[in-house]
Amino acid sequence: MSTSMPTPAQTADRACEALAAILADPEFAAFEAATLEYSSDWQCFTGFPVIERWSLDDDKGPLFTEGLRALAIKAAVFDLTGDERLAEVAVAVPVDEMTHAMIAQPQLFARIAARTGFALIHQTDQEHTDYTDGDFTHLTYRLAWGEPPARYWLVKGEVDRRVDILTAKYAEIGMGRAGREHAIDFAAA
Repeated sequence: MSTSMPTPAQTADRACEALAAILADPEFAAFEAATLEYSSDWQCFTGFPVIERWSLDDDKGPLFTEGLRALAIKAAVFDLTGDERLAEVAVAVPVDEMTHAMIAQPQLFARIAARTGFALIHQTDQEHTDYTDGDFTHLTYRLAWGEPPARYWLVKGEVDRRVDILTAKYAEIGMGRAGREHAIDFAAA
């Protein structure tokens, strides 16, 4: 194990192996179904809604694929380094939100990780959502699967711009702090 970052090429090779192992796992179909069923609880106001013309029905499947790829990159970095902090590579905000839906299936998640031999890494207080073109994650993704879909792999500057727009829209309907508070009196409504 190394405590320095592997190259994007090394990581891409291991990420492809990790993803293939996850997809081949006997409980993968159950994991996918449980993750996508969780969709009715996806209520983050600044995660998925930064996607232009967001539709849960249309976007959850493609986002599931992107979340798997992000977790495979993280698993590959951990496999190559043994370092959880290094494995928390930059991920785009909407893709990160999908990984949260995935880790909400802890039993399936843990069993798949144990069988595949790849640690599925995600810790919210260590995550990085400052993904940008040309960074380690972007280079690794391109080597593994081609250019990431720009619809979901939004760079940090664009996410910040869109969050500002959402925050203003939410304020217009009485939602403060980008949907993190409101003063609605339900008894009076």
